[in-house]
Amino acid sequence: MRRMLVGAVLMVSLLAVAGMASNGARASSRQWAIVTFPDPVMVQRNLLMGSYLVVHDDARMARGEPCTSIYRFVPGHGPQALEVEFMCKPEQRIVCDKTTLSVRRNAATGFNEVVSYQFAGDSEVHRIPKR
Repeated sequence: MRRMLVGAVLMVSLLAVAGMASNGARASSRQWAIVTFPDPVMVQRNLLMGSYLVVHDDARMARGEPCTSIYRFVPGHGPQALEVEFMCKPEQRIVCDKTTLSVRRNAATGFNEVVSYQFAGDSEVHRIPKR
């Protein structure tokens, strides 16, 4: 009986440590989404149109490096050239059920401009700073 109790306590302890380790890994994870811009949009000073892979890297953000990278994406071939990268400004919002990009019209250029993005299932909105 005592061996079963010690074994159960040991198993619960191992599971608790594994749970804490996986939660810690989440803090340095990457999130990504493939987005398609059917019409030209500005991201900072870059004009984008077509499919792109948007990647956010929490580890790079923690080091003060550009944490958002946007790559041209070719279906069947994957990510291609890096188009733009920047340090986002995170804000907490309600969790969204699909990846969302907020766009507004830039009066100076006449193009729509992406001002923030939020990944599906996440409560963090990533604001895109002006250059």
